[in-house]
Amino acid sequence: MGELTSLLEGGRAEEALPDKKPLYSEAEARAEAERCLYCTDAPCIQACPTEIDIPTFIKKIASGNVRGSARTILEQNLLGYSCSRVCPVEELCAGSCVYVGWGREPIAIGRLQRFATETVLAEPTKSPGLRALYTPKPKIGKRVACIGGGPASLAFAGYLALEGVDAVVLEKRAIAGGLNATGIAPYKLHAAEAVREVEWVLDLGIELRRNVSVGEGGVRGAQLLTEYDAVFVGVGLGEDSRLGVPGEDGPGVIGAVDWIERMKLDPKTDKPRGRVVVVGGGNTAIDVARECAQLGAQDVVMVYRRTRDAMSGYAHELAAARKEGVRLLEQAVPVEVIRRQGALVAVRLARTEGGRPVPGTEWELACDQIIVAIGQSKLRAIAGELPGVELDAKGCVVADAATGQTGNPRVFAGGDCVNGGKEVVNAVADGRNAARHLIAQWKGSSNG
Repeated sequence: MGELTSLLEGGRAEEALPDKKPLYSEAEARAEAERCLYCTDAPCIQACPTEIDIPTFIKKIASGNVRGSARTILEQNLLGYSCSRVCPVEELCAGSCVYVGWGREPIAIGRLQRFATETVLAEPTKSPGLRALYTPKPKIGKRVACIGGGPASLAFAGYLALEGVDAVVLEKRAIAGGLNATGIAPYKLHAAEAVREVEWVLDLGIELRRNVSVGEGGVRGAQLLTEYDAVFVGVGLGEDSRLGVPGEDGPGVIGAVDWIERMKLDPKTDKPRGRVVVVGGGNTAIDVARECAQLGAQDVVMVYRRTRDAMSGYAHELAAARKEGVRLLEQAVPVEVIRRQGALVAVRLARTEGGRPVPGTEWELACDQIIVAIGQSKLRAIAGELPGVELDAKGCVVADAATGQTGNPRVFAGGDCVNGGKEVVNAVADGRNAARHLIAQWKGSSNG
């Protein structure tokens, strides 16, 4: 057990949620891998944001070369383990498999990727991490600081560490890993498994400084620009957005990201037992609803202001939630939280047209807990810390899509703070691309 993993206490609510897609045995993995047709045009590669050579890593599993398979994955995606667990493969690689067009079951790409990475990286070697596969190049005398310890920063730091760069990750929490550790549905990835991957990446020689914030009251951005050759901003998003209705403040109402983090990390967090209302129609809302249902809530209702067809959450996730007993209430929006003697007893809802409440259509829905999953605020203060870094109209960091470079040539950014909240694999791609661009930039200047 690594230092970070040891920080996680037992008895967390997430431990009651079983793995929905367990690790393949070697026989299962080889049997599934042998189904791959090794397509020449490989639509699965085109659908992967990190462009993993999927047919090649699968064929290496089929031939028994699991170590080679893992290397093929990690060359493009250093966080290939967590991505194998949390990626919406139904919408990406597996969803593009040629078998889908033939009406047949696609290759289980995510489960095969997990088999390769977990089998190799979890081996009891002298270095149970990425040094089991890679040896970083000699130091080149460059230093970078990464703000935030999530997937984008870890990918940026990891690929630079392989090139001989000293990388330091500054994480405001005691636990690194970003949403992989604090926000991913436990039936996809438990916190301990996410933290174990962080330790694998740190094994490349990356320094992690925990409980360090950047900004007022912490390390200042100007100081980082003085001490380091480059800075990467991978801070994710801010606090949960609020409903903005009467009665919202008080016990029983909580933001989705906050609730998930407590459920995953805090052993004192109780499992939901009563009637739960989840407000929102995105993937976070669906995850929360499924978690509550699986943890034994009496009734779980998702409330969404538009119709099902307009939901941003994936259809296959919603279908799974419904099988688990989650109910969907469409074209409805909370207009008031009802309390008696301070305790939550119900939410007053109104019917909607075009997503807006219609006066005179209100009714009450009894509930014991409301979890709000309508988005997160943006961390606007970071722009003021780093000269030249700008935000767009939505509050996201402005960065070049291909290189991650901001308006300050020494500052790069990636992940949710840039894209507003996409997948883990997109964050990894951002960090990797920024690292490769920076290395090419440094090599070009030294050759010039």
